Amino acid sequence: MKKRFYKLAATVLAFLILVLPGALSARERRGANLVITLKDGQQVKGELIAVKPDSLLLLNVAGADQSVDLVGIRSIRIVKKEYGGTGAICGLSAGLAVTIIYAKTQKGDFNELGAAAAGLGLFMPAGTVIGLVASVMASKDKTIQLERKSGLGDRARALAYLRNKARIRDYK
Repeated sequence: MKKRFYKLAATVLAFLILVLPGALSARERRGANLVITLKDGQQVKGELIAVKPDSLLLLNVAGADQSVDLVGIRSIRIVKKEYGGTGAICGLSAGLAVTIIYAKTQKGDFNELGAAAAGLGLFMPAGTVIGLVASVMASKDKTIQLERKSGLGDRARALAYLRNKARIRDYK
């Protein structure tokens, strides 16, 4: 009985290892999607290509390069992708794994079918909710207020953060 459980667990884990690492695919690095609010109230949207000493280079929605001076920027919002579905699926998978382990470790009057039913009613919904909440919290947008940065260190730190999010990190 234990060998069958170990084979099932190994199969499930091998499947998850092959399916989940979509981030390892060989594709070109993308810059962060930005929404820049200028001091005059206009908004500029695009992908961050590079951070220059006095401006940001963006690839706008039309596909053209656009340079935005740092002096005219009020705030920069980094738009993150939402991974709610992925988090829910990961939580569901974790809940299923905990259910299988819970069902196999129960002894006595509580049979495996009853343990599995209890686990399905408890662990899978809880795992799904935890995965969904964690992924939604991780995908919140970040806003950088350049207008309020008083010291040179704060501004330099913000630009270093943006440089790490750019497509070309070491632009000189």
